Amino acid sequence: MRPSGRAPDQMRAVTLERGVAPQAEGSCLVAFGRTRVLCTASVETGVPSWRRGQGLGWVTAEYGMLPRATGQRTRREATAGKQSGRTQEIQRLIGRSLRAVIDMAALGENQIVLDCDVLEADGGTRTASITGAFVALSEAINWMKHRELLKGEPIRDHVAAISCGVYRGTPVLDLDYLEDSEAETDANFVLTGAGKFVEVQGTAEGEPFSADDLAALIGLAQKGVGELVDLQKSALGAE
Repeated sequence: MRPSGRAPDQMRAVTLERGVAPQAEGSCLVAFGRTRVLCTASVETGVPSWRRGQGLGWVTAEYGMLPRATGQRTRREATAGKQSGRTQEIQRLIGRSLRAVIDMAALGENQIVLDCDVLEADGGTRTASITGAFVALSEAINWMKHRELLKGEPIRDHVAAISCGVYRGTPVLDLDYLEDSEAETDANFVLTGAGKFVEVQGTAEGEPFSADDLAALIGLAQKGVGELVDLQKSALGAE
């Protein structure tokens, strides 16, 4: 039995509320159960210096956790003077995931920056960030369309992410913190709406996992991302 009482293939309740930060070109408050992340998208004219003159845009991301997103206060990384390795890894993952479904030529020489700020952490903050950031990015691209700032349709497909793991010998979908902290295997999957893999991160925390375990986790991830993409479409279709 999972601590939450969920079935092995059952996700937490997921909500995607867009337009929550009216001063941003795009925004989405995403919740996976108690995990909540505010994702905002900012459109900037121009691209980084190494990208200039190529006629291509850029999409990048920043990630951070508020001091009381967890049970005990964590120090702001800005006051420490540097980002942790975990923060850098996660924001690079978010950026890679979003760029996988964007036609940079259609953006022109414009940059979109996604800021993912964790309000409450209960497992799966990186996967929630990717899923919500896509909605915020889509809103920002619609903002650009209305101002005729694009050279074409930049969005080639949806992208979303979900965690899976082996918990007490059973492959399960969408780990919360209690499961994540005890899982024998912990994995994150990023997939497109067409079911193609963007990134797979998997680690045996204890007993090494088998090929059958991996196949089961892939099946769970495909099911979960399919549900998330449907939720993204529903959120974005409410314009």
